[in-house]
Amino acid sequence: MQKVIKPAKKLRGTIKIPGDKSISHRALILGALAEGVSQIENLSPAQDVRSTAKCLQSLGASIQIDESEYAKARVEGRGVGGLVAPSTNLDAGNSGTTMRLLAGVLAGYPFTATLTGDESLRKRPMKRVIEPLIQMGALVESQNGLAPLKIHGGALHNVRYELPVASSQVKSAILLAGLNACGETIVIENAPTRDHTERMLTYLEAPLRQSGRCVSIQGDSVQYRARPIKVAGDISSAAFFLAAAALVPDSKITVEDVGLNPTRTGFLDVLQEMGVPVTIQNRREVCNEPWGNITAESASLKAVTVGGALVPRMIDELPMLAVLATQAQGKTVIRDAQELRVKETDRISAVAENLKLMGAQIEAQPDGWIIQGPRKLKGARVESYGDHRIVMAFAVAGLIAEGETVIEDAEWAAISFPSFFEKLELMRA
Repeated sequence: MQKVIKPAKKLRGTIKIPGDKSISHRALILGALAEGVSQIENLSPAQDVRSTAKCLQSLGASIQIDESEYAKARVEGRGVGGLVAPSTNLDAGNSGTTMRLLAGVLAGYPFTATLTGDESLRKRPMKRVIEPLIQMGALVESQNGLAPLKIHGGALHNVRYELPVASSQVKSAILLAGLNACGETIVIENAPTRDHTERMLTYLEAPLRQSGRCVSIQGDSVQYRARPIKVAGDISSAAFFLAAAALVPDSKITVEDVGLNPTRTGFLDVLQEMGVPVTIQNRREVCNEPWGNITAESASLKAVTVGGALVPRMIDELPMLAVLATQAQGKTVIRDAQELRVKETDRISAVAENLKLMGAQIEAQPDGWIIQGPRKLKGARVESYGDHRIVMAFAVAGLIAEGETVIEDAEWAAISFPSFFEKLELMRA
């Protein structure tokens, strides 16, 4: 579908964001591997999360999910080692998280299963997760390190693995495989990445240990019990509304009950560095994850340089940051983000092409962008490139552009945030 975005005079309001997609995947997977019944609140309504649920159901897990935006789910766990061989291929849809995490799960089971996905997912690199699983004793068949992945699992041994590329998905896959491996499996990170898997395993009282850059799991099919899980609001989804508040004059938006995991809050740090008033209230901890209410207000923006260890803490928000940079005074440099080249699309190219159509001064680099601001954006017809975050970033760009912005194939927003456009309209004062 096409979506037409008109300029906004101001944005005001308080909203609640659906559940965090990353946490929701893990809640379903770890619930399926637990002993007992997991009651999950605020499960993400994203299509990606539904892909994980369908794959787990094909592996014998009983999962019931209501269809509300802030969904509740009931997962009857089968215990570590209790899943069964699927009768068909497992379709991960557009979800790299589904494919990589389930590859780790399946590596520990003595049967053969094939993970596949849509055209976009079949182009994304899987070698990074294949290699450590092979080192642990699994046999993984693929064409040039791409999906489909045919996994012959079982009889895993422990491994000490240092991640060559910062990836929470690969780290999680190894830990999940380690649950069914002999001995203690250790993962070493060179840079911090999302730690939702570790936090949830700790909350579920699984045999996980952390020390510095090392995280380890004790295998030998050690069991853990199900517990109720409440999922925080998705900070990557909240980022679009916080950015919109910063960009549109006389605006102020509060997003309630958002996850504040420090491995995910890089965008908040950068907003403040750019001069955006950002406040956090009602800080608390729920299910071993920090939560809070975030408020952002309009501001005159300053250019920034973003790179290094900050990038993994805001990798999904970088397309939105590029839009913000077009309105910042000075030259913004975003680097060390080559991972954007292998997301749902090549996000570096997609952002550069769309922003050029809107009149921005942007130069794509192998690992990011150089953006000179401020430049007045003009409405244009832009492409989604089949990428939910490109859709949402340019919807926000359209709020400050002269004239109408038309986004092609805007339905891709539903991959992570089905009600995005509805909530964006609610913020118009």
